[in-house]
Amino acid sequence: MKIRIPKEGEILGEVIGMMGGSRVQVKCSDGKERLCRIPGNIRRFIWVREGDVVVVEPWEIDGDRKGDVKWRYTKVQADWLRRKGYYKD
Repeated sequence: MKIRIPKEGEILGEVIGMMGGSRVQVKCSDGKERLCRIPGNIRRFIWVREGDVVVVEPWEIDGDRKGDVKWRYTKVQADWLRRKGYYKD
């Protein structure tokens, strides 16, 4: 199984709230909460729900509070990330 690992400048996080308008509240692994938007290329193919582990790319401006969702992991993939130490709750 090939699992996408966060690249340079990307952070893992967990969706803690649905804000509407293709926006979600994400608790990131660096301890910050970000309001993240789901770009159209992801929104069309992937359904993001509360509790999902996602890859977040913080914005260059106001990156401590906002970002973009780049990837969503399935439950099995998220469990693998936790076991291997990439993501801690």
